[in-house]
Amino acid sequence: MSDEREGELAAATAGASGGKGSRRSGAALGRVIEQGGEIPQEVERGGGTFEYGGNLRALVEGEVITGTVVHIDREGVLVDVGLKSEGLVPLGELSREAGRRPEHVVQVGDPIDVYVLKTDDDESDQVILSKRRADFEKAWDRVIEAQRAGEKLHAIVTERVKGGLVVDLGIRGFVPASHVGSGKARNLEKYVGMELPLKVIEVDRDRRKVVLSHRLATEEEREAQRLETLQTLAEGQVRTGVVRRITDYGAFVDIGGVDGLLHISEMSWTRIKHPNDVLKVGDEIQVMVLKTNLEQGRISLGLRQILPDPWTEAQERYAPGDLIKGQVTRLVPFGAFVQLDGGLEGIVPNNELSIRRVNKPEDVVEVGDNVEVKIVEIRPEERRLTLSIRQALEERGEYGDYPAEEEAEEAPAEESYSEEDEGQE
Repeated sequence: MSDEREGELAAATAGASGGKGSRRSGAALGRVIEQGGEIPQEVERGGGTFEYGGNLRALVEGEVITGTVVHIDREGVLVDVGLKSEGLVPLGELSREAGRRPEHVVQVGDPIDVYVLKTDDDESDQVILSKRRADFEKAWDRVIEAQRAGEKLHAIVTERVKGGLVVDLGIRGFVPASHVGSGKARNLEKYVGMELPLKVIEVDRDRRKVVLSHRLATEEEREAQRLETLQTLAEGQVRTGVVRRITDYGAFVDIGGVDGLLHISEMSWTRIKHPNDVLKVGDEIQVMVLKTNLEQGRISLGLRQILPDPWTEAQERYAPGDLIKGQVTRLVPFGAFVQLDGGLEGIVPNNELSIRRVNKPEDVVEVGDNVEVKIVEIRPEERRLTLSIRQALEERGEYGDYPAEEEAEEAPAEESYSEEDEGQE
């Protein structure tokens, strides 16, 4: 090979591999090829990153290519995409979030995908690129692939609109109200700001339309949880659950894709008026599995079983003859129930409500009254506590403005109340 040809070949090789070589290098390589010279391997391996005949490798406007961030300044981000000069990503094409500083989006050395907006800017003779548009196109590809594969996506709810929710997938997605939650959700505003699992049910790229379902995604998750739960469920287990629904007689708790009933009688060691007094929908609680009948789909749960039992320390805390404060919790025909500190509830029979004859407890006390009582009898093993307001008054020497009368002819205190009468354990 002549010295002249070797010189041209050297110049061509340097221009092809240097990334910023002059247009002369491309012309030199062209002459080498035209004169029958061989293309050096290092140039051949460079693919389309060199110039031939003085022309820049053709880029296609609208294609997405990968490059490396080489410089960041006030005008934008320079990206090396393997050509003789870097492409420019203007600040407005860097992110969907207007006003973000470029260094908060990318760093020098980061590999990024960019969309080719212009192959030759008239003013700067520079390729104009867009990371924002590349992200947009990739988001569409991801959504279409998720629909094809039946995979779930996760997205943040950005706003509540007429008929449903808008979510951010990198593109705008719509979730109809009938596909939010169980499909019967009324307060859609509560989902704004939440990240939801979603299934793609409709995609139209030309019309920029994506329709998704939260309900289908959660049903799929719930079914997987249900199968796993049923395989491992056993009586006596303590499980974490979420309160899904509350009724007058109890609460339904999701313990992993399966709902169990937490009856009102199993919520507390003390009597409660309504489940709403201790629970609300959405509460995460620990419950014990009391009984299962999977054939009929019934699971009974308990909450009080994992709570401290106030009766276990009752005999240590209280003794017959003690005077103590309490609050009237309910009235029954044969007396009034008073709850003491610690949750214990005892009965004050009618004949122990006052030093005078009492026909109805509401003639003497009302629910919510704070009273002082004397402990007459305590039987922890039977969960029975008998109290007396009358004896407390006598011990204090407080008889009121009325004279003492004969005690009402009623059954003895120990016979006036039994837990069977009230259905308590």
